Amino acid sequence: MTRIRVGAAARVLPVAVLALFGLLGCGKSDGKTASGVAANKGTATSAPADPVEDESAAPAKAAVDPCKLLTQQEAEKLAGTRLDSAQPIRETCTYTGPVSGPTAQVEIYVGDGAKKFLDIDRDLGHDLQPVSGIGDEAHLEDGTIFFSKSGTWVSIRLVRLNDPAENRKPLEEAARKAASRM
Repeated sequence: MTRIRVGAAARVLPVAVLALFGLLGCGKSDGKTASGVAANKGTATSAPADPVEDESAAPAKAAVDPCKLLTQQEAEKLAGTRLDSAQPIRETCTYTGPVSGPTAQVEIYVGDGAKKFLDIDRDLGHDLQPVSGIGDEAHLEDGTIFFSKSGTWVSIRLVRLNDPAENRKPLEEAARKAASRM
C-alpha cells in the first residue's frame, strides 16, 4: 500500500488545481488580455504588416559596403602582414591574419555600429584625438580611427602586437582612402 504524506499532498493540491484552471482558461478568449484591456485583433488602428513607403518621404541613404572601403591589399599594408580574405557580416568587414601568425586583424564598421563604438569609447574616457582632413569629423585612439562623412560613421580598427603609436599614420591613411570611396 502506498502512503502519501498529508503535508506533501496539501502543498501539491492547490498548485494542481491552479494549473488545471489555467489550462482550461487557455482555450477560451474573450478578446481581452490578462489586464482586462481589449486585445488588438487587426483593427483599423493597427499598423499594416507591409507598410507602403510614403512618396514624399526623404529617400533612404544608399548603404555603404564596408568591404569596398579598403581593399585586401590596403588592409594588408595597414596590418603589416598577409591577411585572409574579407569576411563581411552586416555592416562590418573583417580581414584576419592567418592562424599561423602573426597576430593581425583589420575591422571596418559602417553606420550606427561605428557611431555606437565611438560613443562607448567616449563614455569610457578613452583618449580620442581629433584628426583633420578626413570626412566631416574624425577621431583617433590607440588602434582605431573613427570618421563621419555625409552623416555616415565609419570606424577602422587595427589589431596588432606592436606599439600603438606606430599605427597612427597608417590608420589615418587608411581612413582617408576609405572616406574618398564614400
